[in-house]
Amino acid sequence: MSSLLIEDRGPIRILTLNRPDSLNSMDTELYQTTIDALQAAEADDNVRVIVIAGAGRSFCAGADTREFENLTPDRKDLVAHRAELTYRLHLLIPRLEKTVVAAVQGHAVGGGAGLALACDITIASANARIGYPEIRHGLVAAVVMANLTKQIGRKAAYSLVAEGRVVDAEEAFRLGMVTRVVPEGEEMAEALAAAGRLAERTPSALRATKRLFQAVADIPLAEGQELGRQANEAMRAYRVEALKSYAGAVSAARKG
Repeated sequence: MSSLLIEDRGPIRILTLNRPDSLNSMDTELYQTTIDALQAAEADDNVRVIVIAGAGRSFCAGADTREFENLTPDRKDLVAHRAELTYRLHLLIPRLEKTVVAAVQGHAVGGGAGLALACDITIASANARIGYPEIRHGLVAAVVMANLTKQIGRKAAYSLVAEGRVVDAEEAFRLGMVTRVVPEGEEMAEALAAAGRLAERTPSALRATKRLFQAVADIPLAEGQELGRQANEAMRAYRVEALKSYAGAVSAARKG
């Protein structure tokens, strides 16, 4: 049985972590398979939006701790390889040009929380529990920490990683960890609905929106505005059709 299920629904590619017996914990194989699947989706012109989900009762319980017994100081190559996979996955998603939507239910902890937050849009079930319990086990929430601080700010982020807090869906929403919360069992339907709306957008405009958004999020205001100016100029390749569409929508709204 594959640890990652891949399904296309029109222009939406669904990647489902498929290790439900371990709450979809990520072992080396699943890390690599997920990275490969994301890169394949990015390269496929038929795919416009990617959805990441977890099979069973939880999204992802983070790293598969059963592999930790082999990650010892005397096996530096193995330790470095595993750390590299974690780094690559969490950095890859924001660098993809295609939008990635997460459907989160049950537990999303440690690396699972990091994966949920790395996605561009995160839909959480009301039963979701999200957080970073690593420190309770003498570990550090390491690779996931940089993105966490950018998502929710220093005070809240430090509290989560230093106390090992795991929060419910509503608190995760208030902190800015998830995009919205839906009733239990409706997270996948809402993720697919969001993906469907995104897939209807002009692909070049959606890709440019994500590129610009990710760029301006991490630089000073003036630099971000300059990138915005450059993106505005680049839009002339599809601006005529875009303006026609916009004008038609405005006209229809006025008539309504």
